[in-house]
Amino acid sequence: MTFYIIKLFIMVPLIGLLIFGCLWLYRKYQPQMMMRQNSNLLNVVETLPLGVQSKLAVVEFGGQKILLAVTRNGIQKIDTHHAE
Repeated sequence: MTFYIIKLFIMVPLIGLLIFGCLWLYRKYQPQMMMRQNSNLLNVVETLPLGVQSKLAVVEFGGQKILLAVTRNGIQKIDTHHAE
């Protein structure tokens, strides 16, 4: 019985550390995996959160940089600038 309790006190923190490590790795490498899937035609240059449900995004497409407003209700183009 004592051996079982000793194993329990060793294995529970070890499993917790493994779960924490897996979640940390997932969070660290998931955005980079998503970026690799993007084609060269469309690139998200930068995003700026404006609140809980809205943000501004600069997207490069076809030699142009496009400023977009992304909200819960949809996406609107604000401005276009030719990339140099």
